[in-house]
Amino acid sequence: MDWEPHTVVDEALVDPAPVAALQVLLDDGLPPVGPGDPLPPLWHWVALPRWSPSSLLGLDGHPARGGFLPPVELPRRMFAGGEVTVHGPVRVGDVVRREAAVTSVEHKHGRSGELVVVTVVTRHFRGDVLAVEETQDLIYRGAGGRSAPEPVRELAPAPPLARTGEWTWALRTDPSLLMRFSAATANAHRIHYDHPYATQVEGYPGLVVHGPLMTILLAEVARLEGVSGVTRLTHRNLAPLFCGAPATLRRTAVDGAATTFQLVSPAQGEETPRTTLTLWVDETRVEKGNDR
Repeated sequence: MDWEPHTVVDEALVDPAPVAALQVLLDDGLPPVGPGDPLPPLWHWVALPRWSPSSLLGLDGHPARGGFLPPVELPRRMFAGGEVTVHGPVRVGDVVRREAAVTSVEHKHGRSGELVVVTVVTRHFRGDVLAVEETQDLIYRGAGGRSAPEPVRELAPAPPLARTGEWTWALRTDPSLLMRFSAATANAHRIHYDHPYATQVEGYPGLVVHGPLMTILLAEVARLEGVSGVTRLTHRNLAPLFCGAPATLRRTAVDGAATTFQLVSPAQGEETPRTTLTLWVDETRVEKGNDR
């Protein structure tokens, strides 16, 4: 298949509905975000979903490759990380112009074999003013061997985040949380809700917690701890987290204007980092009320 990178330009409403859906999903007691309010860091992933026509979906639930994204044949796709620069607020109810393009496709060999790294750059404009600039890395890998399915954990309904100490929060996940986040973000990737597909086709031991969800939860912990005035974020997903597995989110480093958070979960008796997030704060934005 002949494929060339190209820029996709569209306009989208910062829709109050998915913003409200994320708020009830998080259920963390923070003031509601409504029309006219600026989106918290990374909430544009939810507020600006891209729904694909059913006829254009691949077998894994993602849009079929070979359109905007290259026709990579490796079956496993992972949200690997990226960087977000916040030049100004994006508010609920705004109409935003998006310009997205694939900027690189790299073929590599790692410990698990062949992989392809695809980098996508997206710019969000309010009118002619650049508001948010973002780079995302997607990794494609070969199928893994089938893992023994993990036992199903029955959990009583509760918010996903619970504070357990200073700058430390426990995370609980269940299939309902993953399903609702998939719906809010227009993410039909079957590893997040289709247990037979996740375990028997892609070889995971259970449903996979979304990389963007883990990253947003780290940003939400920063918000819960009173961090504001965020101007830049970098994030990296290091290893998958499976639905129902215990996990902890905590602040791990402070270096001037930069603060790093990490999501960890036990593996073979040791805490294993799953996702890291570093954010930079501009105190003048807080002092001058530019976040509002």
